[in-house]
Amino acid sequence: MITADGLISGDKIPSERELSERLNVGRSSVREALRALELLGLIETRRGEGTFIRDFRGNQLVQLLGTFILQDEKAKLDVIETKNLIEMDCLRLALYRINDIQLESLKEWVQSNTLDDDEFFSRIIEIADNHLISRIWLILKDYYYSLHIKKADLIRNDFLLLLDALAEKDEVKTLLTYRKLRNLSVSSDKY
Repeated sequence: MITADGLISGDKIPSERELSERLNVGRSSVREALRALELLGLIETRRGEGTFIRDFRGNQLVQLLGTFILQDEKAKLDVIETKNLIEMDCLRLALYRINDIQLESLKEWVQSNTLDDDEFFSRIIEIADNHLISRIWLILKDYYYSLHIKKADLIRNDFLLLLDALAEKDEVKTLLTYRKLRNLSVSSDKY
């Protein structure tokens, strides 16, 4: 409904009555759902004004959900592994979709800016041009950071080598370079 109505942060959402009619559910169900969304910090109710969508990018929703989902060590390792797999798949897609202008722009960015791993892979994912993978990566990235893993030191040359491998359109070299960047062991598997 938010997407269909084009609502954004700060916009007023329909009343309980209207939501009940549009969703074909009882008002008590709508009231309970709104209460849950407010507890999660996704909406806020202002007395006498109505209910509004909050800017939830900075809220603790991922951390809250993470406490339930990521309770064991295996689940935590799965988040890390899945994030790495998605980044490798994005690199594979980028191999075939990146053009010279994008490549040069990315190289200039790596050379002239403070290195930011998230920004780098966000740009790679944009080049990979797969909206679903992008959304999954963003969620996994938030879960990853909720694990409070010590960030590895970023070495500019590793990122430049990764871009060189992309420029050569060499999948094996690209994935090996990625594994080095992430300090992953090079095993006999295909990635």
